[in-house]
Amino acid sequence: MSGPTTILKPPALLEGDTIGIIAPASPLADPAYLARGIRFWRSLGYRVRTGAHISKAAGYLAGSDAGRLADLHQMFRDPEVKAITCLRGGYGTLRLLADLDYNLIRCHPKILVGYSDITALHLALNKMTGLVTFHGPMLYPELGSEDLHPYTRENLCRALTVTSPLGSIPPAPGLPPPVTITPGQAEGIVTGGNLSLVVASLGTPFEIDTRGKILFLEEVDEAPYRLDRLLTQLKLAGKLEAAAGIVFGICTGCGDSSLKPGPLEVITGHLAPLGIPCFYGLPAGHLATQATLPLGISARLDAAACTLTYLEAAVAPSSCRQPAR
Repeated sequence: MSGPTTILKPPALLEGDTIGIIAPASPLADPAYLARGIRFWRSLGYRVRTGAHISKAAGYLAGSDAGRLADLHQMFRDPEVKAITCLRGGYGTLRLLADLDYNLIRCHPKILVGYSDITALHLALNKMTGLVTFHGPMLYPELGSEDLHPYTRENLCRALTVTSPLGSIPPAPGLPPPVTITPGQAEGIVTGGNLSLVVASLGTPFEIDTRGKILFLEEVDEAPYRLDRLLTQLKLAGKLEAAAGIVFGICTGCGDSSLKPGPLEVITGHLAPLGIPCFYGLPAGHLATQATLPLGISARLDAAACTLTYLEAAVAPSSCRQPAR
């Protein structure tokens, strides 16, 4: 397997386009999320197409590896589908990476949105094809909820449709203020995602490359000692010190604030000695109120101001679309 030589931006989403929905990881416990998620996309003026295996379940997986892989390939192959969004996270995406047709994806670049377990796809597609992907909300639990937050909706739509530089990720209402760990500024390509999945990439052909990049991390439901272990592994692999800067999203459910050390203390203990710009509290991760973060394009991190500013568009003009074949 060989990696990309250039950044590959998917064409911007236009009203009337078709959104493909796939389940590369775990199945839904409540099918109402799928129905409401479809209504969400249709309410914005898009058509929707679901994967043939989207309702399958095999324990903790949304059907067989072969079925989940087939749906992913079909969405990239289908000329009418312009963006692909994931049903949910959970577990299972990592199992698909070795059998993905990266040449197919490289030849048919499309928007891909998801987070959590979908981090495995983000890392693999960026490394093997150069495709810019989107760390953003899925049908479960955000887009198919009964009370989707306007911040989440507006940031998602803007990231997928605006062909000018996105600028700064806006503060999210109702979240704690971000915290500077080490002040300073850094510029680089944004990479990363869920901490556990980033660590799971180590030692594989899809291992994260943090050299000179802005490393984004987030986590959910991991005790502080587990955060410590995960960050220690990244440190031992040289991934933390190689980054130009590091930004953490919100770590949801990662420890009782009354117990010490808490998650922020653990994170600070690993990042502060690096001497590179770092801050905690970007509104991204396992949150009802979350920003959509393009992965694979340039941004500026200002750790004193606790801002992440994108310096280029994440999507190409729709005129760059390939003709249907």
